[in-house]
Amino acid sequence: MRRFTGPGPSDRPHPDRARGPGNLPAELNRFVGRDAELAALARRLESARLVTLTGLGGVGKSRLAAHGAAILQDRFCDGVWLVELDALRAPHLLDLTVAEALTVADRGGRPVRAALGEHLADRELLLVLDGHDHLVEACAELTWELLRRAPGLRVLAAGRRPLGIPGEHVVPLAPMAGADAAALFADRAASVVAGFTVEASDEAAVAELCRRLDGIPLALELAAGRLRALSVNQVLHRLDDRFRLLTGGARGTLPRHRTLRTAIGWSHELCTPGERLLWARLSVFAGQFDLEAVEYVCTGPELPGEEVLDVVAELVAQSVLVREETATGVRYRMLDTVRAYGADWLDATGDTARLRRRHRDWYLGLATWCELDWFSPRQAEIAARIEAELPNLRVALEQSLASADDTHLGQYLAGTLWFYWVGCGRLSEGRHWLDRALELDGDHDEARLKALWVTGHVAALQGDTVGALGALRECSETAERTGNAAAAAYALHRTGCLALVCDDLPRAEELLRGALVRYREIGELSSTALMAQLALAMTAAFQEEPADAVRLGEEVREVCEDHGERWTLAYAQFVLAYAAWSQGDGGRARALLEESLAIDHGFGDLLGAVLGLELLALVTLGEGEAEEAAVLQGAAGRIWPSVGVVLFGSRHYSRLHALCEEQARRRLGDEAYEDALRTGGRLDLDAVVARILRPAHRPPAPRRTVRIAPPATHEPAASPSASGGETAG
Repeated sequence: MRRFTGPGPSDRPHPDRARGPGNLPAELNRFVGRDAELAALARRLESARLVTLTGLGGVGKSRLAAHGAAILQDRFCDGVWLVELDALRAPHLLDLTVAEALTVADRGGRPVRAALGEHLADRELLLVLDGHDHLVEACAELTWELLRRAPGLRVLAAGRRPLGIPGEHVVPLAPMAGADAAALFADRAASVVAGFTVEASDEAAVAELCRRLDGIPLALELAAGRLRALSVNQVLHRLDDRFRLLTGGARGTLPRHRTLRTAIGWSHELCTPGERLLWARLSVFAGQFDLEAVEYVCTGPELPGEEVLDVVAELVAQSVLVREETATGVRYRMLDTVRAYGADWLDATGDTARLRRRHRDWYLGLATWCELDWFSPRQAEIAARIEAELPNLRVALEQSLASADDTHLGQYLAGTLWFYWVGCGRLSEGRHWLDRALELDGDHDEARLKALWVTGHVAALQGDTVGALGALRECSETAERTGNAAAAAYALHRTGCLALVCDDLPRAEELLRGALVRYREIGELSSTALMAQLALAMTAAFQEEPADAVRLGEEVREVCEDHGERWTLAYAQFVLAYAAWSQGDGGRARALLEESLAIDHGFGDLLGAVLGLELLALVTLGEGEAEEAAVLQGAAGRIWPSVGVVLFGSRHYSRLHALCEEQARRRLGDEAYEDALRTGGRLDLDAVVARILRPAHRPPAPRRTVRIAPPATHEPAASPSASGGETAG
């Protein structure tokens, strides 16, 4: 057998090329994309004698196997032979079916398998077994025996699951990626609508269509067929009923490939009752999920917990579930099309509402555990876990807020996730869920109080003074009335932070000191309590009391280090960096800010990162690098819209930016400053942090220390709300 190499464009079969031995049918339409998969298939067949393509129904296993085999046909002196098994239902006819495909002569009563072994013994050929799912045991036995008898035989199998015999190399076939999926859709659309091309105005709709259909080739081809009567946008808008819309495959195709429902249904029919039940129940999940969640949500009398792992493994083997290695461990997911099919079956059982409640309860418990464990060395793990679970947490929030009886659960969940909304760059989304939760009337004061103080916190960080003040006033009044000491402390703390960003420093100091007293009274030691002390430290720094700021910041840093807390530590580093800069120690300020930025970047904390960038721009200016300072300001300017009002609308925070801009403009000139600003505006958070922490990412510049005087802050700062005393809370 000739040595394999990966297929290139010249390897694609051509209608005029002489065909070698074999029975591969001619391709009736153009094969689109899958270059990487074809190359991988060739490499596997070079080193392995049995390669199995696995994947969901409709993902293109049969077509890829046939096309890949055609490309490799001239590398087998005895050809490539295809055995189509879809229509075969009787396992005892398998040997005969393979023999007929290979044109093995009937030699008068000899066992067919013996004749097959003799026929293949001295041949070099590729045998393609397509659609073996319902005959796995019989196909595995036959393949194993033939491979042992015929050293020149190689087998390419295509099915939902592996054959499971020694020496098998499995190649999972994923749905098509974005560009390939769009190209396939356009090619098939052109075959049904003369002159069809994807115009610029349709590109977004085609991309969304491909995404919604999971890049499943069968679904894309069926959607293209609908263009006989509909526009691309009309097809897209009708996808909510995809199984009714995507019907009418071409005549001559396999019956199970004529509609999306029957293609997925073919996989469903081959599942055991337990596998079908779990498939249906798993449809309540969104995005990825882990085994622990499945065991809690999906178990019951019909599916005991001790059986779940085995059933999950079978669904993975049959390509119903996709297993993925992630930063948070092994997780599973379903394609949307597979999930939709399972959801229909779950609805038919009448069990949807119960499963959705169990799903909600699991994620309520998960959020509670993560909040309790946030103040610990496991913060990074918790942030990654919540990020991975966000699609399911959104489903749990929707489920809770959809029922008047469960409003309090939605309020509780939206408030419990405060550490994610604030600490991981999700202020806008957090505000969305909190506002929705508080629009509803619940009958649990404690849940509403939690949503209120978190709303006040998020709104203040976004620069929404009115929204923050309204939520915090209601929280404070209700907490005092109901005797909820914790909520009263939270409200006082966040009202103090609001006074800080509204430039009412004396009031901020009074409120924050009061909050710290209350935290001590109730024994609160948490990230929240430490952040109150850092807000007080920042108040001291703005009032030109750097010694107090350093003392308060160092105390927080020590507690963070003792408890392995990293997120609050980053803010402590920022406060200490500000104090160092204000005292003329730019080198220490830079070191602290670089540590802070590294932590903020790891959590995705946009607020912490953008504050650090603003201060680092000033530090960089003091090192004589005016252009780089302007670049950092530009990068900060790109991030602020994702956070809220730039620098909270606060004059004390904004003075840092204004001072840097004024001096950088003077040194560079307006045109050079604006150019540098635009350069920074093209950098996302990843790029700008890499630029700072790995200076090779930016042009070198000689550093020299230039004293930049901090802005004077001893004069009274007028608050935007001073006339009405709005920050008094």
